[in-house]
Amino acid sequence: MIEGLKFYKMTGGGNDFLLVADLEDKIPPEAIKPIVPKVCHRQLSVGADGFILLKPSSRAHFRWHFFNSDGSEAEMCGNGGRCAARLAHMLGIAPKELSFETKIGIVKAKVSGENVKIELPPPRDLKRDIRIEVEGKELVLDFVNTGVPHAVLFVDDLHGLDVRKMGRAIRWHERFAPAGTNVNFVKAESTYIRVRTYERGVEDETLACGTGSIASALIAFLKGYAQPPTKVIPKSDEPLTVYYSYEEGSFRDIALEGKVRLVCEGTFKEALW
Repeated sequence: MIEGLKFYKMTGGGNDFLLVADLEDKIPPEAIKPIVPKVCHRQLSVGADGFILLKPSSRAHFRWHFFNSDGSEAEMCGNGGRCAARLAHMLGIAPKELSFETKIGIVKAKVSGENVKIELPPPRDLKRDIRIEVEGKELVLDFVNTGVPHAVLFVDDLHGLDVRKMGRAIRWHERFAPAGTNVNFVKAESTYIRVRTYERGVEDETLACGTGSIASALIAFLKGYAQPPTKVIPKSDEPLTVYYSYEEGSFRDIALEGKVRLVCEGTFKEALW
């Protein structure tokens, strides 16, 4: 199905993605799913955090299907959305100010060279001070859906934390069943916040997470640790900026900004999977 198909590998904020522009709408998304875990495998293939399929749209400049590296399809991905926006502009699919269709609705973006800013819908399902028990210890964390579900836990020692072990325990905790949750560990500094994220669907720590950076910034604001716009430093050390306003108990004007780079392009061969 994808033998000889052209792909682009892009990075944004520390997340990397494989992107395919299927503008003739010939590839069924369900046919891509079993291939995604194979081509996203870092040791046996190209490797990536996710796979993005660009399709034609009657409502926007394009629509997308976003797949986590395990082949599951996700509603949204902030850094993936920024990569898709830049690629669409580079290929002449869309102008600098564009929109694209996702499972959470129409998303707008603005491309300025390597810099891409993406607007996202207001968050939902905000829950504060959730108490859960993990490995015999009580944790107090917050939860918000910024396109996908995110738990946010502030910690004193971010560097020495076993993100993979702790993240997996929270991700699969019965409190967040059946869908599960992404998990962000956050440390507030004087002028920014640092974030390490365990991503659902990748099932490991990633170098960054766009929607996780947004969730962390919003919770940091509510805790009095940050003001908009909030600078976020993920594990990659590539800074992201989260924009938002807060009026009458609600967040609005959500946006994520940072650099996006095209790393390489090529064609899929059967040997890749």
